[in-house]
Parts: sequence; structure tokens; C-alpha cells
Amino acid sequence: MTIPSIDYHLFGTHVRFGAGCAESLRLELNALGSTLPVVLMQERMAASEAWATLRQTLSGMETRIFTSVPTHSSVQWVESVARDLVDSGCDSIVAIGGGSVSDSAKALSMLLSEGGCLADHATRFTPPSTVEIPSRTRAKLPIISLPTTASAAEVTPSFGVRDGDHKLLFWNRQLASTSVLIDPELSRDIPLKLMRYTAMNGLAHCFEGMYSRNRSLFSDGIALQSVELFAQALTDESMSPNEQRWRLLLAGHLSGVVLSMARTCLHHAICHVIGARHNVGHGEVNTILLPHALRFNEQVASANLAPALVVLNSVSGTGHLSVADWVAAVIQRLDLPSSLSEVGITQDDLPAIAEQTMKERGLAVNPRSVTHSDQVLSILRQAA
Repeated sequence: MTIPSIDYHLFGTHVRFGAGCAESLRLELNALGSTLPVVLMQERMAASEAWATLRQTLSGMETRIFTSVPTHSSVQWVESVARDLVDSGCDSIVAIGGGSVSDSAKALSMLLSEGGCLADHATRFTPPSTVEIPSRTRAKLPIISLPTTASAAEVTPSFGVRDGDHKLLFWNRQLASTSVLIDPELSRDIPLKLMRYTAMNGLAHCFEGMYSRNRSLFSDGIALQSVELFAQALTDESMSPNEQRWRLLLAGHLSGVVLSMARTCLHHAICHVIGARHNVGHGEVNTILLPHALRFNEQVASANLAPALVVLNSVSGTGHLSVADWVAAVIQRLDLPSSLSEVGITQDDLPAIAEQTMKERGLAVNPRSVTHSDQVLSILRQAA
């Protein structure tokens, strides 16, 4: 075996996990010297008992609170909030929620520090494998993330923001959260079905990380630990909802570390396009597409996924012959969506989705070359 060449960054993030750890939010803000945090969340969280309790920890502190983060982080929303805050003196951002809230926080931090329009700072992809990441090095507002789903966005330096019918993608090491407080208590009002959607997204991070051209021994090891936790939460019928939730949150966080190290591939590229064009939730579209994208790549990367298949079958007591088959069986057993038609996408929509996917940066590290939109169209038709 030759000596491997490995290049990755462990971002400067303080992570706390456990029941009640969200109550240390004020301590984290004090550690940053923050006196005017901006707090982002969605309306569901704003109306929750969890936020009512958490808000008490900020008593006496001046804050700017925005509770209307959209389902898909949007350029229009972020740029509007940035204009509102440009002379406010805010010195940190608190993101309470799932992936859209975390992505909005990163986008807001980017815009407040770098100025201009969000599109000025997006990555550029030139087929087949060139990804250009703009250098943006001005000091960024620190982000404290309190995730409520398994999206993993709280730990990654990447984010996506919807701009009309497409999604702008970004990568900046300074935008990984400074602190992450993963408190299962914050997720008690999140429907378990939604948590399971985001689990499919987290599993996709792991599987794509294991066959990405950027994979390493480090990302593989973390991916397997994440896969085991996901499998436990998704298949153990004796497990209480609370036990499922904390496993999903921890597994999701680990999957974000995998994403940060190894990146995502074709599957996520398609999901980004569908989410932007048709306003379908990221976890939901991940659920629908994952078995089909896996089958496409398993033709060249089944050996990479073999350790994951062993873990999945061992945890669930099954004998599936491929990771794709295991995922499809779990989707069916949990009664999760399994076709694009269930979310309003028709056969007529598929060619445009396939064409747009060819412009997505995830193709750069996919293990199987994607040189024509017909390859993507074939996957979409299987998922239709």
C-alpha cells in the first residue's frame, strides 16, 4: 500500500451535545464577547416551548430576532436582512433550527463582512471537474448553531442559497460555526417524519463521502460511525422517539464532518436543482432520490460502500445485497416518499432538471463520470 495523500481542515468549532446544553447559549455568547447577537429561526421554532425557555437565557441582552427564515434559504431574504442589519452593530449570529436556518446564517455572515451581492461570492463549476472558490478573507461574524434536525449544516463550511430556479453554492472555512450546541430537547416539537427525511440527507452525506474522489481514511471512519447511529434510529422499533431523536442528531452532526472532509457528489447535485426549481424540502428530495443515485454509482463504487453495507445489515438484522436496496427497504417500511410524482414533479419536468444538474459542482468528485444529461435523466426517470 502506498502512503496516502490527505488534505483536510478541522474547523475551529466548539461542539457540545446533550440534554439541556442549549442553556449554555449565554455562556457561549459571553465567551465571544458578543453584546448584540442576531437570532435566526423559523416560525415553528418561534412558537415552541423550547424557544420560550431558551429565550430566558438571553434576558437582559439586546438582540435582533428574525423568525421568518424560508424553507429554502433565499437570496432575496438574506439580502433583505443584511440591508436591515448593515449599520446595526450586531456582532454574532445565533442559528436555531435546521439546514435552511444554518445556511441563512452563513450567507448573512458572508454578506455582512464582504458586501456586494451573494452571487458575487458563490463558487463556480466548469465541467467536468473544475471548481473555483472565490477568496473571501475578511473577518466573519461568528455563528452559534443550535440544530434541530439531522441536516448537518451546523458544522460544515459550505452552504446553498436559492436564487430563483437554481441554488448558489458557497464554501468558506470562516463560516463553519464557532460553537454548536446539539440539544435533543430543542427537537421535541419537530415531527419524527421530518427528522427521518433529514436522516436520509445525512446518510447521503456518508455514502457520497465514502465514494467521493476526495474520500480518505478519516472521512470513511467517521461515516461508518454515523451510518451505525442512523441505522439504529431508523430500524430499531423498540426505541423510543426520544432515543431516536438524539441518535439522529448525533449521526447528522457526524455526517457533516464527512461532508466537510470529502464533499458530496451527483446525488446532492440533483437534489439542489430539484429543491431550487420546485421548492421541495431538501430532506424530502434526498429521500426520494437516494436509492437511485446509489444504484448509479454502485456500479463503480460498491467496494467503497461495502463496509457501510455490513454495518447496515448488522444493525437491522437484514441481508440486503446493496446499500441502495437497504435504503429503499427502509423508505418503504417507514412510509416515506419514494417517487418524484409524490412531490408534484412530472415527467415533463425531468429533462430541464437533468440539464441543469450538469452545471452542479457535485459532479466534480463523483466516482462515476457524468458526461451527458441523459445519465442524470435516467436516474430521474427511475425515481419518477
